[in-house]
Amino acid sequence: MHKLLSFFTILLLVSGLSFSVVAMEEKAELPAVININAADAQALTELKGVGPKLAQDIVAWREANGDFSSMDQLLEVKGIGPKFLAKNKSRITLK
Repeated sequence: MHKLLSFFTILLLVSGLSFSVVAMEEKAELPAVININAADAQALTELKGVGPKLAQDIVAWREANGDFSSMDQLLEVKGIGPKFLAKNKSRITLK
C-alpha cells in the first residue's frame, strides 16, 4: 500500500511540473506589444509582415507626419493594408 501511495504521489508531482512547464512556455511565447509611436525600425520588424524596408517606411512616415493618432493611420504607409492591421491589432499600441 505504501509503495502504491508513493507511486501516485510521484505521478502527481511529475504531472504538476509538466503543467507548470507548459504554462511557462505559453507565457514566454506571447508576442510583445509594440508602441508604433516610439519603436525604432528594429523593434517594428517584430510585427507580422514587417521587414526592414517597411519598418523604415513606418518610421519615416512618423517623422514626416508626427505620431500616429490611430492604428488606421498605418494604412497611409505604403505596403500596409487591412490584412496587416488585422494580423497585428493585438500587438500594436499608440502609447
